[in-house]
Amino acid sequence: MSITPPYLKKGDLVAITCPAKKLPQPMNDAVALLQSWGLRVVLGETTSASYHQFAGDDTLRAQDLQHFVDNDEVKAIFAARGGYGTIRIIDSIDFSRLTTNPKWLIGFSDITVLHSHLFSNFHIESIHGQMPINIPDASAQSLQSLKKALFGEPLSYIFETTAQNNPGESTAEVIGGNLTLLMALSGSVSDVDYRGKILFIEDVGEYLYSIDRMLYHLKRAGKLKGLAGLIAGGFTDLKDNDIPFGFTVAEVILNVTSGYDYPVCFDFPAGHVSNNNALIMGRTAKLIVRPDNASLEFFT
Repeated sequence: MSITPPYLKKGDLVAITCPAKKLPQPMNDAVALLQSWGLRVVLGETTSASYHQFAGDDTLRAQDLQHFVDNDEVKAIFAARGGYGTIRIIDSIDFSRLTTNPKWLIGFSDITVLHSHLFSNFHIESIHGQMPINIPDASAQSLQSLKKALFGEPLSYIFETTAQNNPGESTAEVIGGNLTLLMALSGSVSDVDYRGKILFIEDVGEYLYSIDRMLYHLKRAGKLKGLAGLIAGGFTDLKDNDIPFGFTVAEVILNVTSGYDYPVCFDFPAGHVSNNNALIMGRTAKLIVRPDNASLEFFT
């Protein structure tokens, strides 16, 4: 069984830190939103720090995150943004305090490193969802889903798909995140055991052939064989070569999962999209996939 951090309630203190790329502007919108939910907000040093492309050097970013991990008054930690950099500091963080004083960690993209590491090593749930930098452009639905996840309200989705799904049903823990980061974690202490899990994947700005190559790696590594299900989210701003690759992301995914008997669905509203709905990583959910739509319901 995974560890569920205590749900938030009005008056709780939450923190914003920046474990990866530096911020282009203050997080005023995010602070205002969290305060409107009745939360108190503290900003880490990294939210105003700069070191090359990073929000401070590796030492500062690690210390900032560690400070909030160790502060029992802080009930949730929001990664201000992704970009690149979390993998540089993950081995410097001692997360052991979270086994007795768990708290929510929230983010996506580069923050896949934290989701994967927490689940692999401590079996602690976390939230794949909108980050402070995304608040101004985020859909109302995605922000509401984040609030539901944090405050312990029922979380379920029904969504239409444009690609042809592989129908079926499964009930299992949800894992995954950004495909590029899952690849970067492969074989490390932050890598997750995919067997019997529902895998969620998304990516942004990649070449189509690169998506194909990463998925073939997962297939050859045995990662795709024993899944309970696969959910493809947003694959946005993809690039192609002068000589077109010739296959869509859906076609690539159906190709690498052909012969496996589990449900596969497309177009889940999460990833690098404005309607980036919250997923509780490590939480058991029921996935029902039909030819042109699917549903995902998280257990409470």
